[in-house]
Amino acid sequence: EVIIMADADTIKKIEEGFEKLQAAKDCKSLLKKHLTREVVDKLKGKKTALGATLLDVISSGVANLDSGVGVYAPDAESYTTFKELFDPIIEEYHGFGPNEKQAAVDLGEDKMAEFPDLDPQGKYILSTRIRCGRSFKGKPFNPCLTQKDYEEMESTVKKVFETLKDDELKGKYYPLLGMTKEVQNQLIEDHFLFKEGDRFLQAANACRFWPVGRGIFHNDKKTFLVWVNEEDHLRLISMQKGGDVGQVFARLTKGVRAIESQAPFSRDERLGWLLFCPSNLGTSIRASCHIKLPKISARPDFKATCDKLKLQIRGIHGEHSDSESGVYDISNKERLGSNYSEYAAVKKMYEGLKELIRLEESA
Repeated sequence: EVIIMADADTIKKIEEGFEKLQAAKDCKSLLKKHLTREVVDKLKGKKTALGATLLDVISSGVANLDSGVGVYAPDAESYTTFKELFDPIIEEYHGFGPNEKQAAVDLGEDKMAEFPDLDPQGKYILSTRIRCGRSFKGKPFNPCLTQKDYEEMESTVKKVFETLKDDELKGKYYPLLGMTKEVQNQLIEDHFLFKEGDRFLQAANACRFWPVGRGIFHNDKKTFLVWVNEEDHLRLISMQKGGDVGQVFARLTKGVRAIESQAPFSRDERLGWLLFCPSNLGTSIRASCHIKLPKISARPDFKATCDKLKLQIRGIHGEHSDSESGVYDISNKERLGSNYSEYAAVKKMYEGLKELIRLEESA
């Protein structure tokens, strides 16, 4: 086979990136830790069939020295071509070794009865949300996508949206391109609108040809949402007020099945659902609740309690925000694991929150 090599200019930029990371004393990213001289020498000349290089993988982490992870996959093949960098990062982030295999898909269809409402009285949980990501088979990720790719992917998924007849799923697609102020304001009010990528995504070349091919679908009830071509090809989100995790999960599963029956997704034997950021591999499931826990959240060991239950806490305005009046966004921490299916991810969040509510009630 013909091995296509990265060009001299790309290799020079990889070398400069390596030097910059080495010189950055306070950089704590997984990229800096695992991009050793040896790894650079092994990978700097390589290219995937779609033309992705090590430079595409590391550019965000080189530009943003405060990254936690610092790498993105420009296409599905990159996880294999650049495995000497991805494998140790995936192992450290997910505790998932190079010889492990992601659990088989289990979207919980026959087990929804295990998730009755966590908070039937409505004392603690404001809302429940479960999201997952999917990539279309045969299409690269952001840095390698052409304008035509974005347009094709959008038109594929738009046709699928038009076929959704189920009461729980049917709705309307709103493209970002040519969106009126009126529609925009309504979507902002509903907290559905996504903005152009942050500096981490910008530096990863994830925002090219913006807003071509980007858009938002939501059902009539505003409880099922799909982001098209934001960070990933598709982000599917199911949500509603209160703590009925079973209903939320069932709707997400129904949505995933409806789309994949018409547009196959990209999955890897070992890494599960393939996505742009290695932190989302495996199940890609983030199951979360906005929950009020005024008593236990005031304790100094609250974070340690959540860690022990494998739960992640955030403020309610996203990743880098503080909490408002004891309301937290609490979700499953893990995404990837050999005995960790989609169902298991939701179960982990469910059992963890059940325990936190029990602690709050006995506080």
